[in-house]
Amino acid sequence: MSGTNSDSLSTKHLIFVPAILSLAVTLLRLVGELEHWSKTLFNPEVGGLGALVGITWLAPIFGMYFAIRLAGREGPRSALRAIGFGLLGGAIIVGSFPVQRLVLPSPPSFQARLIYIWAMTALAGLVTVPGWPRLWKTLLAYAYAARIPVVIIMFFAFRGAWGTHYDALPPDFTGTSLMSKWLWLGFFPQLILWVGFTLASGILFGSITLAVTRLFRPAHPPLKTTKKAEVSSPIP
Repeated sequence: MSGTNSDSLSTKHLIFVPAILSLAVTLLRLVGELEHWSKTLFNPEVGGLGALVGITWLAPIFGMYFAIRLAGREGPRSALRAIGFGLLGGAIIVGSFPVQRLVLPSPPSFQARLIYIWAMTALAGLVTVPGWPRLWKTLLAYAYAARIPVVIIMFFAFRGAWGTHYDALPPDFTGTSLMSKWLWLGFFPQLILWVGFTLASGILFGSITLAVTRLFRPAHPPLKTTKKAEVSSPIP
């Protein structure tokens, strides 16, 4: 089997359980919002901000999990270097908010704001590649495996007006058609913004986890070399 096929199978193996768990959390959140359970756990408002049940929190957690699994054989050139690229990605996301005032007209349109945010998070995800390419590849596969089901759910949520955060409309959104809502608020945000976030946060937390595990890993004792004892016969 070629190295490429081996890597592909390895990636599928790594993300299989995390993808299943993410799907379970997504479905649990959908049911919780449809059934009007606690808003602290299942916030149905626009963006679902602050809801404790959601897959956003899983990105850094699985970043740490993937890092531990990959560290032994396919670790980065340097843990500190990987952390540096992760911090760069995080800085781009955080810094994009004040920079928005400089690059967008005031007040910016809803669509212009979205495109800017997508571009910044995509950039944040892309710049982390050199830090740990193997972890980045795994996180990319996981991100799409986790977010594609959300894209599908959002299509049906918009079509049926389910009253969840999956179909909640921001007050300044002007689109009225199903495709307009789904593309602007579902398809592109899930497959660009949240994928970029997953890459940046996963690389950062995964690299920090690697550095910590290496720091506290017990050093291997040096191999002891045994020499045959020289036996001298007594001189009479």
